[in-house]
This record gives sequence, C-alpha cells and structure tokens, in this order.
Amino acid sequence: MAIADTSDHGWLLAPDPDRPGLTRAVTGTDHEGRKTEIRVVEERPLTIYLNSREIVTAMTIGDYPEYLALGFLRNQGMIGPEDEVTGIDYDDEIATVVVRTAVVTDHEEKLAKKTRTSGCAVGTVFGDMMEGLEGLCLPATQVRTSDLYALAKAINTVPSLYLTAGAIHGTVLCQGDRPLVYMEDVGRHNAVDKVAGWMALNGATAADKVLYTTGRLTSEMVIKTALMGIPVLVSRSGFTAWGVEIAQQVGLTLIGRMRGQRFVCLSGAERLVWDADLSKVPDEPKKSGRKGAA
Repeated sequence: MAIADTSDHGWLLAPDPDRPGLTRAVTGTDHEGRKTEIRVVEERPLTIYLNSREIVTAMTIGDYPEYLALGFLRNQGMIGPEDEVTGIDYDDEIATVVVRTAVVTDHEEKLAKKTRTSGCAVGTVFGDMMEGLEGLCLPATQVRTSDLYALAKAINTVPSLYLTAGAIHGTVLCQGDRPLVYMEDVGRHNAVDKVAGWMALNGATAADKVLYTTGRLTSEMVIKTALMGIPVLVSRSGFTAWGVEIAQQVGLTLIGRMRGQRFVCLSGAERLVWDADLSKVPDEPKKSGRKGAA
C-alpha cells in the first residue's frame, strides 16, 4: 500500500485526543480539599491471535488494534518480512485480533500466554529478540540537528493524549524534519508496535526514518527500533546502560534528554550534522508541563 498524505497538517496519522473511548472524566479531590474533575486514560485488554493460536493479551487504550497486533508479532519475530499476511480481523465485542498468514507459521510457541501490564512489565521473548541482532548493522544515516529541533517542536505542541491526560507514552515515526505517524498507548512497547504495524501495512521504508519516543531508552526499546531497521532513536527521557551498549553495537544513533536546546547523544555522534542555529531554538523551562507527563 502506498503512503499518501491526506491530512492538512502534514502528518500521515496524528493523535486524536478527543476520540470517544480513549479517556473518561473522573471526579476527585485536590490538595486543597476541593472537588475537581480530570480526564484519565482508559485501558482495556486486547487478545492477539496468530492464525489459530492465542499469543498474548495486551493492556491497551484500544485504538488501532490491527496495527498493534501486526506490529507486536513482527517485533517479536513471529511474523517475518517474508510471511504473507492474508488478513487481520478485529472483533470489538470480544476484544480480539486475529492475524492470518498464507502459510501456517511455527512461531506461536515462542510466547506463553501472558498479560502485558500497563506498568510496562511486558512478557516478551527477550532472548529471541537479542538473537535477531546478530550481524545487524544499521545504515549510517546522517541526522541534522536542525531537524531534531524541528521534530521536537512539532511533536511537543501537537494535541495528544500525552498532553491532555498524561499517564501514557507516545512514539512518533519521522522523516527529516517531518513527523509522520504518532501512536500513543499506556505501554511504550505498545506504541512502538503500533508504529511497526503501520509501517508493515503501508510498505514504509526504515533506513531514512527517525523514531521519537517519550519513554526511556531501555535495551528493549533500542532492540525493537534496531529490528525495525530504523537507524535513529530520540527521546525526551534518559538512558539505560544496556540500551546504550546495544545501540553502539548495531550502529544506532541514540539521542536522549532532548528538551529545549539540550540533548545528549550516547551513540552515533559522528553521524550528526551540526547545522542548527541555537539562537533560533527556544529553550524549555526546567519545570516544563511536558516533562514527566507520561
């Protein structure tokens, strides 16, 4: 399927924080004892099948279940690029997605039945993901610092659940200085899997893309990005040591703590093109409303 820009704002797929069913109003009491009403993010179970085999139940906000299911199976190596997907069937009443392939796969046993929690304690086959990194070397794609600042500004100002309700993670597929697809979910892994599913169904290339996330740059986030073939991973948040080590191993440009004029690159600094005029980049207050919203 060819990618077409049908939006007025340049995004291929932007967040829709007003979409029914994603949040609900809850009344509580604030720090001064007054009644207050806020919007909180919904979460619900979604069971994913690969052909006739039940694979996993994920806690999710419920949007784009087809992208989530396909992306999860692709990122776990249970469906490869060579596997033909013949159908993705979603049943809202029983909260189930069935991904069907032309040839019966033998990957289903890679996952025991588990529930992925909103606390990000996901049941993944980490060893299998690590095996997928053997011999992997990502393209040495250059990154303009001016593009990084432009992306951060666009992503941090677009209406989203992240800004509206918090308690959620966002992942954005970008190209150059343009954000393309923005996915959100209660778990950062779900958000990445939705992006992977979108890429698979739309035939999107990876070598010229940047992945921006609001979450921490952990080993699993780095591994998923690398296995998707995306050479650049950027976050507002910090790093883990193993995430940095894996990024260096596979040639992933890893940039974190990106707020205002500041960022830190712990892998791939030689691929940065320092073309930004910082006098034209607004700095971000230390007490930013965006910081820690997830």
